[in-house]
Amino acid sequence: MGGDLYSWIKALHVISVIAWMAGMFYLPRLYIYHVDAPVGSPQSETFKVMERRLLRAIINPAMIASFVFGIWMLSLLGSAVWSQGWWHVKLTMVLLMGAYHMFLSRWRRDFEADRNRRSAKFYRFANEVPTVLMIVIVVMVIVKPF
Repeated sequence: MGGDLYSWIKALHVISVIAWMAGMFYLPRLYIYHVDAPVGSPQSETFKVMERRLLRAIINPAMIASFVFGIWMLSLLGSAVWSQGWWHVKLTMVLLMGAYHMFLSRWRRDFEADRNRRSAKFYRFANEVPTVLMIVIVVMVIVKPF
């Protein structure tokens, strides 16, 4: 097997992050459509299944893998990265992404229990959060502006 361990871990980290972000972009879109489905309707029940499967089968495992591979890479890099400003911003954004993930989970449980009280407009706004966080994270990792 070619390449060094760090490169393989980084590749697996990037793959995991891509899967995590795909789900984080798609789940709020499902919520936007779910808002308009009458409670108890076949459409609402279908959205519940789609949302649950997306979160449990893709988003949750991808987030866990992202954290595992990210922490593994960090352990191989050593302590030098901890003093760099870009790292602090990236870590903050990743923690905010994790918090957003928890909000998505809570909102899914609200839909599951037919107690959603938020509008499609709310979910449209919420759908932009992972994009902004992702842009900051990528800029910090690639450009390292400070």
